[in-house]
Amino acid sequence: MIRISIAVILVGLVADVAWGQSVVVTPEETDEILANPGMGWQTFHRTRAQDKNLPSWIPSTVHYARWGWRELEPRPGQLDYAFLDGILKETREAGQTLAFRVMCCSTYPRQPYHPAWLTEISGKVVTTRYASGPELEVPVLDDPQTLAAHLDFIDRLGNRYDGHPDIEHIDLGTVGWWGEWHMSQSSDAPMPTIETQKKIVDAYLAAFKKTPLVMLIGGGEMLKYAVENGAGWRADCLGDMGGFSKTWCHMRMAYPKMLPAADAGDAWKTAPVAWETCWDMRKWVDEGWSLRFIFNYALALHGSFINNKSAPLPEGENIRLEVERFLRRLGYRLVLKELSHPSTAQPGEDIQLAMKWQNMGSAPCYRPYRVAYRLTDEQGNERPLVGSVTVNKWLPGSIDLFTEEFFKQPADLPPGEVHAVVDTISLPDDLLPGSYALSLAVVGETDTKPVVQLGIKGRSEDGWYPLSRLTISK
Repeated sequence: MIRISIAVILVGLVADVAWGQSVVVTPEETDEILANPGMGWQTFHRTRAQDKNLPSWIPSTVHYARWGWRELEPRPGQLDYAFLDGILKETREAGQTLAFRVMCCSTYPRQPYHPAWLTEISGKVVTTRYASGPELEVPVLDDPQTLAAHLDFIDRLGNRYDGHPDIEHIDLGTVGWWGEWHMSQSSDAPMPTIETQKKIVDAYLAAFKKTPLVMLIGGGEMLKYAVENGAGWRADCLGDMGGFSKTWCHMRMAYPKMLPAADAGDAWKTAPVAWETCWDMRKWVDEGWSLRFIFNYALALHGSFINNKSAPLPEGENIRLEVERFLRRLGYRLVLKELSHPSTAQPGEDIQLAMKWQNMGSAPCYRPYRVAYRLTDEQGNERPLVGSVTVNKWLPGSIDLFTEEFFKQPADLPPGEVHAVVDTISLPDDLLPGSYALSLAVVGETDTKPVVQLGIKGRSEDGWYPLSRLTISK
């Protein structure tokens, strides 16, 4: 049978209308860098409004920071809610969410991370050195009084902030230098026992059941335990290709061992992966290391975030092109490949919308944001309708990791598989006959405000994507 159709050109898409049958829309993809929640470029200890080194062409939806325990609890049992609430307010006003870590052991003698009041409650503090540096005081987390105070701190932090809409994730730190789960080059302060470490991880898991947790990749046995219990992971030396040693580096020697040892290779499927640059990207360029290798490595391990410490970008030819290429893939990138629906319907009728979606990014969207539709009549009256489709199960593509070919040059990450889904919406009974513009958006979990920018052209100022028209008959 020959189908008679009329091609209707809309913004960034083509719709084929088969009269009396269905409308088929094929959106056009965009190469825009998308500003989406839960992914992308992180500013460091300043919001994007305060970050003078953030180029205008890089969007940032996450502000990352870390503080000492003493800053958040200046007196025993008294969290400084005003301090953290103030940071959250600044972050929200900048259009970002906050991710943060708490630390206990500092390598700076005049800037300890533990509270001064620990000794007042008979908590134990010891003197040590970091490498050949000056004497330092650090808390002994194996000490019952110190541990009890810290576990209580974590519990109260969770009671106040678990599920807070302005918190992106909690960096499961606390233990070791800078909360990095190691006491390397310490003269007299070993790591806490595994039993103590587990109590601290358990405290975070109990305190933050709604807010995602990410665990430092160097956590060893505790990384395995945290990942088994739903945490993602974080690595803070992306780009180290030999800057500490000519025979050892994080990228080739450390990470390929740490992840398999902790059975953390698939953690990205359910929880985020966050990267922090070693030094910052200027060091990579100064050393002559390949940006393409480093960025493809980060994508292949399914990163959602990159933190360049709010440092200036390196100067040089093609730097911006490489960063842009990376940011187009970092995190999730949801592309509507096709939408079809009946060309006509009646008030109160259930209609089906068949769609094809593809994740062109490096990670899933970890929140169950919903696909929604909006009908707008010729007078501008709008009727949003939410379906049952959520976007958090659409995975990106993958490549084999840590093979000989991988270490020569990680391949470009392939796109994820195309997901064919069918959604059903019930049209309101009081829809008047006429022609309605049909728009689509990915909205929040509880409202109809668009929250996700899609990898297609045609986004309107209010975040919706006008796609086609639906005729409502009598």
